[in-house]
Amino acid sequence: MWAVMVARSLSADPPVVVQVRADGGLFTRPELRVERVTYPVLTPTAAVGILESIFWKPEFRWVPVKIEVLKPIRQFTLRRNETHDLPSLADAAGGRRRVDTVGHRDQRNAVCLKDVAYRIHAQVELTAHATKPTAAYRDQFRRRVARGSCFQQPSMGTREFPAYFGPPDESPPIDVTEDLGRMLLRIHHGSPPVSDWFDARLESGVVHIPREGVRDGSVVVA
Repeated sequence: MWAVMVARSLSADPPVVVQVRADGGLFTRPELRVERVTYPVLTPTAAVGILESIFWKPEFRWVPVKIEVLKPIRQFTLRRNETHDLPSLADAAGGRRRVDTVGHRDQRNAVCLKDVAYRIHAQVELTAHATKPTAAYRDQFRRRVARGSCFQQPSMGTREFPAYFGPPDESPPIDVTEDLGRMLLRIHHGSPPVSDWFDARLESGVVHIPREGVRDGSVVVA
């Protein structure tokens, strides 16, 4: 039902586009829980985080539809301080438990991406209490991108890699095609929260993001 509602409420206009770059990125694969290993590309949920850092209002949601990879995929390793005192997703979403980072600190290696750049294409999905048409929010986003305004500094998966953004240019995506494996599509913040997944593929440097996936690990082909 949720996926059908998204398909009906998305704008028929072309997606808005923003280009982002950073010295590094870390988009952790969920199946590798001890040592952090990144996906080869930006993920949809990380793209939403970047878009919301630039412009967010409760009247709409961001729905990424395509991510273009603009620089070669290169990796490096990094040692990071992390905590093994991790709350459940429900506790974290509800703010019911604090994390003792000092008392539960570990040093872990992370496999990160080096010198990254992406072009994010996304649609605006209006919520039930939206007070303006889609075009108004799209125009506000474009103006903020043009002048470099943001609510907080965007990041590439972790605050260690601040991201810089601007209007899109004409640079072509990389000529790489490969399967990326199971990737998180979106999280529904309810009680309890649930997640949708899809089988991601990089096709000639472009990740096409489906509007619907499957819940919590079932098999799906995007």
